[in-house]
Amino acid sequence: MFKAILITKDEAGYQARLQDVDDAVLPEGDVSVDVEFSTLNYKDGLAITGKSPVVRRFPLVPGIDFAGTVSESSNPAWRVGDRVILNGWGVGETHCGGLAQKARVKGEWLVALPKEFTARQAMAIGTAGYTAMLCVLALEKHGIKPADGEILVTGANGGVGSIAIALLARLGYQVVASTGRVAEAEHLKALGAAAVIDRQELSLPAKPLGKERWAGVIDTVGSHTLANACATTRHHGAVAACGLAGGMDFPSSVAPFILRGITLYGIDSVMAPLALRQQAWQRLERDLDVAKLAAITREISLSEALSVAGDLLEGRVRGRVVVDVNR
Repeated sequence: MFKAILITKDEAGYQARLQDVDDAVLPEGDVSVDVEFSTLNYKDGLAITGKSPVVRRFPLVPGIDFAGTVSESSNPAWRVGDRVILNGWGVGETHCGGLAQKARVKGEWLVALPKEFTARQAMAIGTAGYTAMLCVLALEKHGIKPADGEILVTGANGGVGSIAIALLARLGYQVVASTGRVAEAEHLKALGAAAVIDRQELSLPAKPLGKERWAGVIDTVGSHTLANACATTRHHGAVAACGLAGGMDFPSSVAPFILRGITLYGIDSVMAPLALRQQAWQRLERDLDVAKLAAITREISLSEALSVAGDLLEGRVRGRVVVDVNR
């Protein structure tokens, strides 16, 4: 038996509760992991509250991230005692996830915990930081250099946005942070933002084209914000879209793409191939200032995750939430 948040759906309705769970609840997999830390992401908030149909099988343990130690393995890539992390692959949606003291998964979903990170630090980074790094890699692949101009980061106070700012700033880029919490401007500047703008500047319906400003964009919001970002990106610039906090719609036109030649990169962190995941974590190990993680990280217990999930969806959480599953 182990402690886990378990989501059920039956005649009593949709429920998420902390309880003792038998190993039989865990799905098939060739590697078992003693989980040390997990995280609370936007998707986890949706899963726990039931505000969106994220969970697609019941009962299910939520949690799209975890870090821990291999306890059993029939996969030749992993041995008992190996330190590992997991992000995505439908874990926490269709496969029991990390908001538990134990997990069982496919070995090919795992990545070795970088030597420079503790399990807690890896989860302070989590899917948010890994996604931010995928966005940075997309902009670099496009050829955008620090000398090319400003980089816009939307949803800047969220997990992806916060780590994207820290990464870009350390790499020498001039970052403009867009947020609905402009009172947090000094916090964002401490992470590395050169300037902070109110998200209202990007949230109204977009014109087909606006004044050129951004050499590149990392967007976590979607909807009108993404449309405005594309409309104001400079000739042959790039936008990396990785989130939909503002909506799944994209009320734009083809004008930025055919008149300015900009490129829109879709960032899929869930099903990204292993080689790209490994590259992202290697770059995080090299390029992320772990000292800045403390400023954007809050640690909670497994039981607290149930209430903090609602705060996360309401935009009352800054940065990253790390879950110690053993307290």
